[in-house]
Amino acid sequence: MPWVRAILRGQKIYARADAAGALVAESGRVEIRYKPGDGRRYQARADNLEVVDPTPLPDDTCAAAEDVSKPEPAAKAGGAVDAKSKASASGPTASGPSVAAPPGAVIVYADGACSGNPGPAGLGVVLIDGPRRVELSEYLGHGTNNIAELTAVLRALGETEPARPMMIYTDSQYTIGVVQKGWKAKANQALVAELRAALAKRSATRLAYVPGHAGVLLNERADALAREAVQERKTRRQEYASKTPDAGARE
Repeated sequence: MPWVRAILRGQKIYARADAAGALVAESGRVEIRYKPGDGRRYQARADNLEVVDPTPLPDDTCAAAEDVSKPEPAAKAGGAVDAKSKASASGPTASGPSVAAPPGAVIVYADGACSGNPGPAGLGVVLIDGPRRVELSEYLGHGTNNIAELTAVLRALGETEPARPMMIYTDSQYTIGVVQKGWKAKANQALVAELRAALAKRSATRLAYVPGHAGVLLNERADALAREAVQERKTRRQEYASKTPDAGARE
């Protein structure tokens, strides 16, 4: 079943549609994704969605995902919505990474972005190595979101020696699945093989999931760097002294 680009409370998302680009609802709710490869499937009320581009996108635009329960905000008297409901309405929330990095490990947040999927793609990486901080924002040209996510991790690996322990946080369940959980790669096979080989040389490197769009400071920064690369069609790398006291901090 195809997808279309839509808006949910000011945020761009992917929504299920028919071949004509019209939303497909069951019991008034439409299947949506916040990001094509983050592995989480949500439902939203059809009347809360606004289609911004009715051009149908292929079914494989979004990878396989698991259902996530996300209640609709409850309105108070007079139509007000409490603060907790507002947080739920704005997207998935989390207190930070569920897997802590081992002491002394290089900490990385890697993300990808794509306009159109496929379309102009870019990646963002934030690397914290003690007092050293590196930010990458790289334009990849025409590609997919999954290509951008995979390449972001590959670029991060090139920033340190293989012997260094590294914890890489990503909001892409697809990336973790194909390089760490043994998922079969139906597409991007050469890139997946390259990334697997690079990881095989690093016995102390691990990928861990972090929820996207949940206020995790460095993950939000990596996302911004990826989107910046797409928007500006530019690549840049900056290195400076880190001022981030907690790599899992929230904004």
